[in-house]
Order: sequence, then structure tokens, then C-alpha cells
Amino acid sequence: MEPKGSYYITTAIAYTSGKPHIGNVADPVVADAIARFKRMQGYDVYFQTGTDEHGKKNEQKAQAQGISPKEFVDGTAAVVKGQFDLMNLSYDHFIRTTDEYHVKEVQRIFKKLYDQGDIYKSAYEGLYCDECESFLTESQLADGKCPDCGREPRKEKEEAYFFKMSNYAQRLIDHINAHPDFIQPVSRRNEMMNNFLLPGLQDLCVTRTSIKWGVPVDFDPQHVIYVWLDALTNYITGIGYHCDGEHGPLFERYWPAALHVIGKDITRFHTIYWPIFLMALGLPLPKQVFGHPWFMMDGGKMSKSAGNVLYADDMVDVFDVDAVRYYVLRELPFDTDGDVTWESVNERTNSDLANVLGNLVNRTVSMVNKYFEGNVEDCRVEEDCDQDLRDVVTACRDKAAARMDQLHTAGALTEIFNLFKRCNKYIDETAPWKLAKDTFKYARLSTVLYNLVDSICTGATLLFPFMPDTAVSILQQLGTVPLPWEQLDKPRNYPTKGGKVTAVPEILFQRQEIDQVYARLEEKYALEKAAASAPEPDMESRVQLGRQLQETLKIGIEDFAQVDLRVAKVVECQPVKRAKKLLRLSLDDGTANLRTVASGIAQWYKPEDLVGHNVILVSNLRPAVLCGVESQGMILAADAGEGVKVIFADGIPAGSKVR
Repeated sequence: MEPKGSYYITTAIAYTSGKPHIGNVADPVVADAIARFKRMQGYDVYFQTGTDEHGKKNEQKAQAQGISPKEFVDGTAAVVKGQFDLMNLSYDHFIRTTDEYHVKEVQRIFKKLYDQGDIYKSAYEGLYCDECESFLTESQLADGKCPDCGREPRKEKEEAYFFKMSNYAQRLIDHINAHPDFIQPVSRRNEMMNNFLLPGLQDLCVTRTSIKWGVPVDFDPQHVIYVWLDALTNYITGIGYHCDGEHGPLFERYWPAALHVIGKDITRFHTIYWPIFLMALGLPLPKQVFGHPWFMMDGGKMSKSAGNVLYADDMVDVFDVDAVRYYVLRELPFDTDGDVTWESVNERTNSDLANVLGNLVNRTVSMVNKYFEGNVEDCRVEEDCDQDLRDVVTACRDKAAARMDQLHTAGALTEIFNLFKRCNKYIDETAPWKLAKDTFKYARLSTVLYNLVDSICTGATLLFPFMPDTAVSILQQLGTVPLPWEQLDKPRNYPTKGGKVTAVPEILFQRQEIDQVYARLEEKYALEKAAASAPEPDMESRVQLGRQLQETLKIGIEDFAQVDLRVAKVVECQPVKRAKKLLRLSLDDGTANLRTVASGIAQWYKPEDLVGHNVILVSNLRPAVLCGVESQGMILAADAGEGVKVIFADGIPAGSKVR
């Protein structure tokens, strides 16, 4: 397939003041789905993300920790990148604003704008928001607060350089009017026009002297370039822009950007300041800016200080990467803010991923194995419902594409899951289990199962941009590969002969009750706490520990007697798929059947370290499902400071009661 053209997509670069929460991770997940979808359509895609590392907050946090700002941002940038990589992002470049090539080009850009008269030196006296690192006018305040973060700004006065925004304001207004899709959604465009552009733009402060951690103005080094002129230009420096016009091949190939994906709180910077900077540099503007809404929690914006945050790695440990990706892409609204809770993630995973998708794939693969030993063949014994299914399947590609063109990832997923729901309905309509009772209907049964496999193949291919690992798993179970874009609106893409599904279907998503979710979270947090290394306690801390133990709630012997502790032998041990911290143990506890226990000790023990040893089992613990494994108890381990140590009971017969 010939490329349809270039498509450069970026996310807002994440500020490196700390670990990003799930709302911060939404940017790159949405951009990744769009990038993957465009690649599937045949576009030449370049996807860039990264970190914004200068500014006063980072300077203050580094000082508080007694380290240099560069040491601080090196650490936090690694945390940000780790969270992004965890979500299986397919970015082509991860830029850091401390990268030397970026710093040098920002200095050249500043000098160019100064030389041509767009930047001048003066003094600033007015309002400043520390949280957003943004200067504000009285007219921009909302009830006396910053319009973006809601905090109260403070008065600030210092010498600074300013950018003459008024030189380009009318050109920007004309551009927005001529390109109504430039700012999405429409509500953001109206906000930018009515609240900022039409009332008249104030000149923008673009340097600070009260901050040292930033890009210095090379001809006036007591000034550092203000964060937005530094941060926004990453979109061009990252692909090889040069002020002298000798641009790199990536810039020539991909600029102007097709889409900037950002959070709604920084729409002003990306749709007013950034386009004006580009106009001053003589560069074309990006084609579109999407200011998506926020994920809310407890009715408010997620805030680490308020404690109402969810982190991607916590969510992945309880569900998995694709379940979290699905939730973000399905539940983040296009215009208004959405709400996220553990309950809503679990409900969506159970209803859509386990019930609709997982059950469909499992039933289909199982029936092909049961009735035809895994072989798939289209015998073309048709009935009316076959064409209805086919119509849904062949229309799905263009319906999903239309929704993606509108940047509605939720709408695209709805179309794809409508296909899967139609497949489930088709199973009910055709009742393969009834056809299987009559050998004269085996050709019809073969056709029904072919239609199912063929339809799921199309759906799984379309699902790939949103849930890549799940899509690959489905296609592997079906014994096929992703379909080319040109075939996705056509029926009968699965091999008519020779197709064979996997012998044993894999459970894609395991249903969980909400109490199981919370139990897994409690286990995770307990293990993380136990894993935190600590120095050998001194005498004072030993005394404090003794006092704490004395103050611990006392229980009676009758309470302890309710805990059934038994010696059990580890017969088998293996890692749990999709759960890096879990090991699955098969235990001989002296009864007729082996007992399965999932234990979060994988970072301290290998399976061979445990097999053959006796451990102590809490045998009457309520079962819980952990990453698809029903854990029927818990083994005892000690927090040994440097890690967790399993308590072995070698030499004591399996089944012995511990008193």
C-alpha cells in the first residue's frame, strides 16, 4: 500500500515535577491510538512525545532535595517515560527540553525573534500563577483565580523580555475563522476567541530573572527563556528545525504537524501563543489542535496534593495494559470532563472486555476445536442472518474511520464493539450446538463458524490501534494475521481452507468482583511497602518498634485459633502471565488435591528457589482471583528490611497444623 501522505502527531510534553497520574497519561494514549490507526490506513506517521523540564517548580523541588535541577529532572523524566512505556506507546521520538540540540535551537529562535523586533526588553508588574508558571491579566481571572488551575495568583515584579502578541493577533483570528476545525472541540475554539483573542491580547512575558533553571538568553544571561517559548518549540526542534533555514529531513517531511493532542488546561498556550510564535518564524501552523477534557475523580480535578489520583501502573497491576488503554480511550469524553473510579474501570472491563469480547473469542475457538478439531472452512451454506452479519462487518471499517477523523476514539471503539456484539447475537441466532447434533448440518455448522472467525478477524484488526496486545492475541488464537486496510471492508478474508485455530483458547480478560480489586490493591501496596529497603535499625528505633508492638491491638487465643496455618510443599511454581510480581504455586497441603496460591514474591524468588521446599500456608483465607489465577490461600513471609523472605518449614510433613 502506497503511503497516503505524512502525518505528524504530538502530545503535550509532560512536566517533570513528579509521577504522572492517569489523567496525564491520557494525552499520549489518545495520540498513540490515533497514530496507530493512521499507520494502519497507510499514512507515513511520525509520533513525538516527551518531557518539559525547566521552570521554577523543578528548581524548588531540586533545592528541597539537596540535588541539582538536572539531577532532579533526570530522575523524574525517567519516571514519566516509564509510565508512557508501560502503556505500550509507539512514539518515534521522546524529546527532553534539556536535550542540548533543543536548548541551542531555543536560544537561536529567541535571538531571531529579538533581532526582527518581535521581542523587546521592559519590566513586568502584575499577576503570576506559580502552579501554571503563567502571567495573567485581571481580565483573564475567573473569580479572582487562575482560569486554568483555579489557584490564586500573586503579584510579581521583575525585569523581563516581552513578545509583541498584538503584531499577529488579527492574523490568528483570521486563520481560526478560515479554518473552523483548527481548534477542537468547538467549545475550546469559542473559549479562545471570546475570552482571549477578541478582547485583545496583552504582550507576553517570555523571560524571567528570578529563575535560574531554564534556557539562558545567550546575549543577556541573567535572563532565562520563559517556559512556554522553551516548551512549545519542542514540536519543531524535535524534528530538525533550524533558524538558518537548513532544516533536517524530518522537518521537511513532516511539518506542519497534523495534530497536537493536549489537555484542555493548556489550550490557550497551544492555540494562541504557539501559532503566533510560528507566524513570527514564518512557518505554517499545525493543522489541528485537540484540547481534550480531563479525567475527574471524586467530582474534582485529579490532584496529588488532594490525594484523589489514580496511577497507570497501579491500574495495570490490577487489570492489564490493554484494559487500561481501553478504559481511557472509551471513557475520556470528547468535550466534557469524565469521571474515573476503580468501580467504573472494573465494570467496563467486566462488561465489554470479559463478557462481550473475551467470551466471544473463547466460545468461537472452543467450538471450532470441539466440532472440527480446530479446522476452519467456508462451505458456503448460507442463511439470511449471514448477510446481516456481513453487512455489519464490512461497514465497520469506514464507520470507525469516520469517528477517528472526528477524534472520537470512544465512538470508534463503539463501532468495533458493535461488530463483536453482532457476532455474539449471530451465535444465538445460529445455535451451533444444535447444528452439531445433526451430521447433515455439518456444512452449515462449518459455514457458521467460518463466518464467526472471519468477522472476529476483521474486528481484531480494527482493534489493534486501541488494544495492540489483545488484538495480536486474538489473531494468534484464530491462526491468522492482521488484514490489510483495503480488505477490511470486504467479507471472507480468512483462508477458506487450511485455516486452523489454536488448540486451547486463552482467556483474554478475567471477570473480577470489586472486593477482589480492592484486595489486590491492598496486597500490592503491602508488598511495595515491604520491598522498600531500610537500613539496619539502631537502638533507638528498636525501642520505638518495641513500644509500637506493645501498643498493637491485642487478640485472644480464640481469635488466633480462627486462622488455620498448615505446612504445605511447593510441588510446582511458575510465573503468572501479565503479572510481573506474581508467582503461581501448586501446593501439597496433605489433602487429596493440590492447592493453587498466587504470591507477589516474583521479584525476590525464582520458581526453582521454591519448588521442593515446605512453606506455611494460611489455608482458610477467602479465595481471590489475581490476574486470572484463583488464589486459594496465602503463604507466610517476613518483611526483612532489604526485601521479603518466605518462611520455610522444611523437615515438617505437609499438612501439619501450625499452632
